[in-house]
Amino acid sequence: MASTSVTVRMDEDLKKQAEILYDDMGLNMTTAITIFTKAVVRLGKIPFEIAADPFYTEIDQYTRRLIKHGHITRSCFLLNDLTYDTARYA
Repeated sequence: MASTSVTVRMDEDLKKQAEILYDDMGLNMTTAITIFTKAVVRLGKIPFEIAADPFYTEIDQYTRRLIKHGHITRSCFLLNDLTYDTARYA
């Protein structure tokens, strides 16, 4: 099987922390990413739960979903703020 190169950008501190943990497990970054990717392909999903940030209120999450799916448009939507500027129904 031929190998290919993949470039990943991440926070430098996160990378250092991960490398320390992977080293403790006897792994390197390439092996860890390969294990993760094989699990995704085998399972057909991310192998752990990804949830919305609980910091946002239910209305914030609902509004974000409406914007994401094109049900409303926005000229200004400030996260972590109570300011919703000119949200119009599409």
